[in-house]
Amino acid sequence: MTTVADVPQPTQRRVRVWFGEHVIADYTAEPALAMKYQAGMTRRFASLRVTIEPATAAVGPSASDS
Repeated sequence: MTTVADVPQPTQRRVRVWFGEHVIADYTAEPALAMKYQAGMTRRFASLRVTIEPATAAVGPSASDS
C-alpha cells in the first residue's frame, strides 16, 4: 500500500548526479532545497553531469493490476 507521504508532490524537484549512464546520487526536495543541492553537487563533482527536473511519481507495472 502506498501512502500519500510516499508520493512526491508535483512541486518537488529531482536532482541526479550522473557518472556516464549511471546515477550515483538521487535527491528529491522542494525547489529551493533542490537548487542548493544541485549547486553543491555541481561544485563537488565538476566533471559529472548534474540534472534537475520536476519529480514525478513512479508507477510500477503491478500498479495497473490494483
